[in-house]
Amino acid sequence: MKRFLRLFFKALIIIILLFGVMCCGFFFAVYKGVFGPFPTTIELKSIHNEEASLVFASDGTLIGKFFAENRTNVHWKDIPTHLTEALISTEDKRYFSHDGYDGKSYLRVFVKTIILGDKSSGGGSTITQQLVKNLYGRNDHSFMSMPVNKLKEAIIATRLEKVFTKQEILLLYLNSVPFGEDVYGIEAASLRYFDKHCRELTIQESAVLVGILKANTYYNPRLNPENALKRRNQVLTLMYNESYITKKDLDSLIRLPLILSYANLQRESPAGYFVYQVKKRVNKILDNIAKPNGEEYDIAKDGLNIYTTLDISVHKSTQKAIRKQLIRMQKLLDAELKMAGKRKKWENSHPYVDSDDNRTISSRDVFSWTDKQKPEMSITDSLWHYHKMLNAAVLITEPATGRVLTWVGGNNFRYLPYDLILAKRQIASAIKPLVYAAGLENNITPCDYLSNEVVVYEEYDNWKPENYDKSSYKDTLVACWYALANSMNLPTMDLYFKTGHGNVADMLRRFDLDVPSHETPSIALGAMDISLYEIVKAYSVFANMGSIYNDLIMIDKITDSEGNIIYNGSNQISYTIMEPELSDQITLILEKTINQGTGKQLRTRYGIKADLAGKTGTAQNYSDAWFISYTPNITIGTWVGARSPDIHFQAGLGSGSSLALPIAGEILSDIESNPKLNSKYLSGFQMEYQTTLLTDCEPYYEKGLSGFINRISDKKEEKSNEDKKEKTSSFKKKKKKKSGIRKFFDRIFKGKKK
Repeated sequence: MKRFLRLFFKALIIIILLFGVMCCGFFFAVYKGVFGPFPTTIELKSIHNEEASLVFASDGTLIGKFFAENRTNVHWKDIPTHLTEALISTEDKRYFSHDGYDGKSYLRVFVKTIILGDKSSGGGSTITQQLVKNLYGRNDHSFMSMPVNKLKEAIIATRLEKVFTKQEILLLYLNSVPFGEDVYGIEAASLRYFDKHCRELTIQESAVLVGILKANTYYNPRLNPENALKRRNQVLTLMYNESYITKKDLDSLIRLPLILSYANLQRESPAGYFVYQVKKRVNKILDNIAKPNGEEYDIAKDGLNIYTTLDISVHKSTQKAIRKQLIRMQKLLDAELKMAGKRKKWENSHPYVDSDDNRTISSRDVFSWTDKQKPEMSITDSLWHYHKMLNAAVLITEPATGRVLTWVGGNNFRYLPYDLILAKRQIASAIKPLVYAAGLENNITPCDYLSNEVVVYEEYDNWKPENYDKSSYKDTLVACWYALANSMNLPTMDLYFKTGHGNVADMLRRFDLDVPSHETPSIALGAMDISLYEIVKAYSVFANMGSIYNDLIMIDKITDSEGNIIYNGSNQISYTIMEPELSDQITLILEKTINQGTGKQLRTRYGIKADLAGKTGTAQNYSDAWFISYTPNITIGTWVGARSPDIHFQAGLGSGSSLALPIAGEILSDIESNPKLNSKYLSGFQMEYQTTLLTDCEPYYEKGLSGFINRISDKKEEKSNEDKKEKTSSFKKKKKKKSGIRKFFDRIFKGKKK
């Protein structure tokens, strides 16, 4: 028996020695880089987390991010104390006493987790080791993966502790740790789940975020709020156990409900269309800029700060106005389309939509203005849903600087990313101010009279234009200013031919518009495709005294992650394309459009009192509705229509004044009611030249004998009215004189009458 025990102990010693030798050999192999190299001290010192670039509105509101990893680094001063206390209590309570790895934790894992099988006992990695894993990841070494990776992390952790202070390691960790949903770092997590900066977190919010680290999905407060609440309370209890909070604090905190303010800029960007255009522009700018060391900037990794021109207040008013108008008008359009059997005709013209697969009913994530749960629908239903949908695009700029204040390219960037501000659609009557500018530049005056007679143009395929209201008066001429203010087609054609195609085309090309080289009279009535971007730039010329910018500005400046300015966009230069006197004349006429013409709803329906000039536009079949208005400090361009010109109202509801103008009306109403925005954007026109007298003439002029008789009659009537006024005035004066004498005699004889 003794011999057996001696042999057993010898064998045991040999096994232990062999195991020790194997462990030493394994450690030596890992340490020498057999399973992959270690980062050098220089590489450790140069650790820098990739960082998302941030996009800000003009008031500093965060409106977008560009990233490879959604991460925003913060400084130590921005980390609240209770956040680090929650982290240390939960992840590594002996953090300040170890050198990168914790032997006691390894022993606990070996005994409780491996031997006893208690998986709830926690892991053995320190915060420093977790940081190493976040920075360098883990390699696959087959069945040796776990021990190799754990040992490598421990070795790198000890080296990391020699390079950085405990505080610096905590900061690196908090800036790199993943929080699920492709969110990295505490700042990005704070913005995602609570819509606030890390420095603004409360104790209970810090506990929620620290709790996520154990299992990103299971403890996600949006996806699994009950799990997140339990985990939060567990973190708070651990903080109490480590004496970071009192029992009273614990009792009050665990009774608080879980309150989130979830904000996902990638799913529901407050300015998706604008941010996307900014990204394209930034990439072009960065192509011509290099870092001090000669390397190229990377918008997705270098943590740039992009400060834009977007006015968030005006932008929100725009989104609200679009929503209100399209919800109301979509119901009316749906009723018209249903009555006309439009869907059946659409399905017949698109046979592929009627297949069995496309008729399968299921839940589909489609865009809708309502907050109600979207009904289940087939593929065909969803295709029709988008086909019949009214869309709106709004571009608002500051004409004096070329700054973009609002860029809404459609109903929703996530679902409908195609940008309708850049889409070319039939411009209709919105082109007329440019046509009239060509006429006024070529010796036509606002008080010249134009024909209002229907003409069949045989040389242009018997083309027969008509006025919007089908009116026509053979013996009546219309003043130039009145024809533009009321968007009359027949006088516009007379002006076009008097001005000449060459002069009209030359004027349009000055605005960078693509005009046919051959004579095309229909362009005078807007039979050409122009984008909202182009027409807003054009109207800004009138607002800016005849001057234009090469491009609109969307970016004020760009700084690197340290705040150094690497680009300044405020040095754009404008150039003149027409005389200020000419732009003043057009503005004066377009003021009349707002006061008494096709844009008068701004006064009568929306009660806008500010000085405004503007113009409506309505495509011939009501497929495109336009409204552009301006002051010296703001230009508002609005387009409304369906994606396909086949979908439209059948009558006046599809006009520019019915579809597009109300959006501008709501925006202007919000601006006018806000004292700060009012003074900034709604200043009055200061005409450099005296133009008021240029429109001091009658709107109509009758030709022939009847017109002569009417004018004589009008003059007699006018003279008679003037004589009556003089007599009335004289009578009143005499009456005034008599009243004094009468008062005198009344005082004398009053007593006698009694």
